[in-house]
Amino acid sequence: MNIMKKSMRKKSLMALALAVALMVGMFCLPAYAASSQSVTAQLSPHYTIVVDGVERTFYNVAGEEVHPIVYQGTTYLPLRAIGELMDKNVNWDQSTKTATLYGSRGGSVTKGTPDPDAVKQSITASLRYDFTIVVDGVERTFTDVNGNTVYPLLYNGSTYLPLRAIGNLMGKTVVWDGKTCTATLGDDDDLLVTDADSFEQSGVYIGKARAQEIALSHAGLTAGQVTFVYVALKSSGSQYVYEVEFYTSSKEYDYQINASTGAIVSYDYDAEHYTPSASDGSYIGKARAKEIALDHAGLTAGQVTFVYVELDYDNGNWEYEVEFYRNSTEYDYEIDATTGAILSWDHDAEHYVPAGESGSLISESKAKEIALDHAGLTAGQVRFVHVELEYDDGRWEYEVEFYSGNTEYDYEINATTGKILSYDHDAEYYVSSNQGGSLISESEAKEIALERAGLKDNQIKSYKSELELDDGRWEYEIEFRSGKYEYELTIDASTGAILSYDKEWD
Repeated sequence: MNIMKKSMRKKSLMALALAVALMVGMFCLPAYAASSQSVTAQLSPHYTIVVDGVERTFYNVAGEEVHPIVYQGTTYLPLRAIGELMDKNVNWDQSTKTATLYGSRGGSVTKGTPDPDAVKQSITASLRYDFTIVVDGVERTFTDVNGNTVYPLLYNGSTYLPLRAIGNLMGKTVVWDGKTCTATLGDDDDLLVTDADSFEQSGVYIGKARAQEIALSHAGLTAGQVTFVYVALKSSGSQYVYEVEFYTSSKEYDYQINASTGAIVSYDYDAEHYTPSASDGSYIGKARAKEIALDHAGLTAGQVTFVYVELDYDNGNWEYEVEFYRNSTEYDYEIDATTGAILSWDHDAEHYVPAGESGSLISESKAKEIALDHAGLTAGQVRFVHVELEYDDGRWEYEVEFYSGNTEYDYEINATTGKILSYDHDAEYYVSSNQGGSLISESEAKEIALERAGLKDNQIKSYKSELELDDGRWEYEIEFRSGKYEYELTIDASTGAILSYDKEWD
């Protein structure tokens, strides 16, 4: 009987021990024992991502814009789009749930359509403990600033990694400015902070809102009086600046503001009818500026057609820009808005010589001779593009441009003394006849640019195109805007190859 009781007691103790062990095991299992966990996160299209000084927009493989996600205070970015910035191919293996970044994609990027209507909102994402990230054959794991392991998020078919992990993958240092919701990834020597995840690093930049305030205060306006076109953080030389542009009913304002100090680097009021309120009554006025220009040109208002008269701020001085023409001659004047002094003028007419000065200036043929003699060429060896007499910095000059073979020549010659003021061998806007057939047309270059941007002609504005010779190669420099985005492309005029492509969110 005692033996039976001891046996039963022993079995009970063993059962109890087993139960305790099971309970302990259950409590010791990690929260991510499952392969995934549904979590609530925040879609954050208002976040700004700057990589090497350029604001970036991300697209999925279908060309749909994908936005940063915030989960538990940490910013997540789309892995595939980051792979494009790294020039890596991105492969997904469903059987092993492995995302692999490898090789080179040859600079190709996904064309996409901006989603300007996206708003900050709560979303349901999946925290994936079972995803593996492999970069160039090496499996990568990631930790937060405290050394805790962090895992990818899955949302709408896109894999996201934390900002700090993205910085590690790209070999970039991360700065997070919580005040402006701006994440900046760059080289160590360009940044002030060496790590960031969810903490705030306010003060790195003043922020877009503060840049707007500074510009408005300087212009003597309030936010309710203007419409903002864009406010963008950009790299300008050795510093970051905010470019701020806004307008009122008839005035456009452009500012560059130091992103760190808030100092106004430059500003311009491109407004046909604008005069700063602080200076009302202190300027000569448009009518007087016209009179001064006409009197200098020896003309009357009835003899000319005015193109425009604008008050502009340039190099710390307010001045009137006056432009008019008579027959085939165009006249351009810059007049000090306070004193009425003529700062510069130009008469763009091929055969124009100011009255009373024709005897004191050398002729066009003499200017050609001087340029040819300096170049060691004869008239029979060259073809002239243009010869123009212009007034610049208080003196009359001839601008002489010609080419010989594949070489272009530009000269500036003092029209009074015949002295060569400057020269180079880079024609700005000439296409020689033997090259014309081998270059693509401007319209073809435009088609290439639009195709690269994934846009149609009716979707863009502010289009500009210039054909230039750079380092012995003819190139099209193309710029345009679409929505909040600004595009800049350089296209080889001989092959049609895209030499550079830049898209910035303004």
